[in-house]
Amino acid sequence: PALKKADCGIAVANATDAARAAADIILTAPGLSVINEAIKQARITFERMKSYSIFRVAETIRIILFMTLSIVVFNFYPITALMIIILALLNDIPILAIAYDNTKIQTEPVRWNMPEMLTVASTLGITGVLSSFLLFFILMELKFSTEMIQSFMFAKLVIAGHGTIYNTRIDDWFWRRPYPSWILFGATFSTRVLGTLIAVYGFLITPIGWIYALYMWAYALAWFVFNDVIKMATYHFLRQRGLYG
Repeated sequence: PALKKADCGIAVANATDAARAAADIILTAPGLSVINEAIKQARITFERMKSYSIFRVAETIRIILFMTLSIVVFNFYPITALMIIILALLNDIPILAIAYDNTKIQTEPVRWNMPEMLTVASTLGITGVLSSFLLFFILMELKFSTEMIQSFMFAKLVIAGHGTIYNTRIDDWFWRRPYPSWILFGATFSTRVLGTLIAVYGFLITPIGWIYALYMWAYALAWFVFNDVIKMATYHFLRQRGLYG
């Protein structure tokens, strides 16, 4: 009866079945350490969900906005329908690996700050669109064929897009702890290598060769560092001014 009347009834590990049935929380081990572990795991899950949400919104803006503006403004299809399918399949693997990433464990209660997350994600998404258009204009000036430009853009979206996960996984510089888990690193690296091989050897697309593929990696790396600077500047601006709480 006492457990039922309590606002939050807690049954210990060796409680009777009746007490367990009436309790709101059941401790699965002796002591209160199980509660600490539950809070820890909940905060880890929260950070992973936050990382996924920022990455998903940023990547959607990068791809959809870039494609839409390219088609509407320039009447140019930056990637083919087949490339979109391959890109979507390759994106799924790193997204699943986020569930196994190492995250920062906050020492204070956390809450869902949607405006801040959307602002950071939108900022990263817009910088991604700018980087894509800059590459597009460079390739147009160099007089590459339409098929070659599409292969270049495919390689760029795979290599740079999967690198965005390292920008979004923590609200700190990308080289700071906690470091990415081996599962996440393996997933993002393997998909970028696979995307590079598809672009280099032309699996159902026009091949670009190894030299141009290395240029794409260097281009993506330069923008990755720039994106991290933009991310930190955005966080600093929002939190210093107390915007969105």
